Amino acid sequence: MTPRAARAMVPGMWTYLPDLLAVPVPRYTSFPTAADFGEGVGAGEFMHALEGETGEVSLYVHIPFCEKICWYCGCNTSVANRKDRVASYLDALHREVELVAEHLPNASRVTRIAFGGGSPNGISPIDFVRLVDTLTLQFGASRPVISVELDPRTLRPDWASVIAAVGMERASLGVQTFAPHLQQAIGRVQPVTMIENATAMLRGAGVHSLNFDLMYGLPGQTMADLRGSLEQTVALGADRIALFGYAHVPHLIARQRKIDASALPDAETRFRMAAFGYEFLVGEGYVPVGFDHFARPDDSLAQAALSGRLRRNFQGFTEDQAPVVIGLGSSSISSFPDLLVQNEKNTGRYRMMLSQDRLTANRGVVRSAEDRRRAAVIEKLLCQGRVRVDPDLRREARPMLAPYLDARLCEFDGADLVILPGGVPYARSIAARFDPYRKDSLRRFSSAV
Repeated sequence: MTPRAARAMVPGMWTYLPDLLAVPVPRYTSFPTAADFGEGVGAGEFMHALEGETGEVSLYVHIPFCEKICWYCGCNTSVANRKDRVASYLDALHREVELVAEHLPNASRVTRIAFGGGSPNGISPIDFVRLVDTLTLQFGASRPVISVELDPRTLRPDWASVIAAVGMERASLGVQTFAPHLQQAIGRVQPVTMIENATAMLRGAGVHSLNFDLMYGLPGQTMADLRGSLEQTVALGADRIALFGYAHVPHLIARQRKIDASALPDAETRFRMAAFGYEFLVGEGYVPVGFDHFARPDDSLAQAALSGRLRRNFQGFTEDQAPVVIGLGSSSISSFPDLLVQNEKNTGRYRMMLSQDRLTANRGVVRSAEDRRRAAVIEKLLCQGRVRVDPDLRREARPMLAPYLDARLCEFDGADLVILPGGVPYARSIAARFDPYRKDSLRRFSSAV
């Protein structure tokens, strides 16, 4: 930290150190990150990994459609306004499920199925039930834990019976903010009554773990706006809360050009918002999970965090212990201990390849032993805040960690590196000191807070 660096105390124990937040860093939902995938790894490696898998497996199913596209969104999605295009995609997805299941040994066990997007409720309830039936039949899944991301704007009453029928245990609502003027500013208008009705519907259908996605750093957002959204979220009884900072990257996401960049909060205000959200939710009894998730103490995510079983994958922080996640659908990523591989992103090419009975994985990375060693360090830092660091990695990282050590954001406790309470907002930056891939791709990532 240079003598000129500004220090501004935020509520509680977080200190704003702009120099240490200036460099964009990955969210580390994998290591190496998707930015480091190459085209030399694809369907052959994926098939080989599938055929050798005999343990516990989780499935992620990508539905790249929404009835309405939000301006801030960076997901791989498009408007579900053409029934023929949606039907063609679902036909391809069903075929992919069949192909993947053919290569996965019967000894493997599918224990979880997560639906994301886009918005899985961008397809019809009947199509959703058919997809669940295909997945459970093809993979021989017996009572898997099923979760789904939902858009409350298009969550119609006929979804209640479907969610109950498939035994949906977990759901996530894209709320973002309750403030009407902010909803207008980001192209996601959803009145409070709509979110209240969606919450009541999901509870009535048997969902016992309900997550709300919220955002800070929105154009024109004030601390009062953030407080109001947090208060309403708590009042509605969300079991889990993900509080994300909006990343404005219109050079990468064209739809964000509709957002007024001049109204965005500055870096220090964003930091104060993150700090306020953390303190508010902890004060309301939520357990902090990693650096941007929170959960009720009786929720399985909080229990995983408290017991040291928390994991991190492409869906964020999770209690899922499966060592393998198989991604289905365009742009989905599959994760094996020694392989990360991504499906074709373009839905047209994805459909074409599956019409030819071809697996669509076309980019990825074979994880070396060194990659896996560093991945374990990064994951434990982000999930447990403490990790044993081998002597050679400690020697390599210590000079880069010096500013964080000097600022008392982290410390070495014997052979362990420990992130201190005030270092929580810097966790990703601290973890990045163990990432040798970051030398030439920093501009691809969002700010740490």
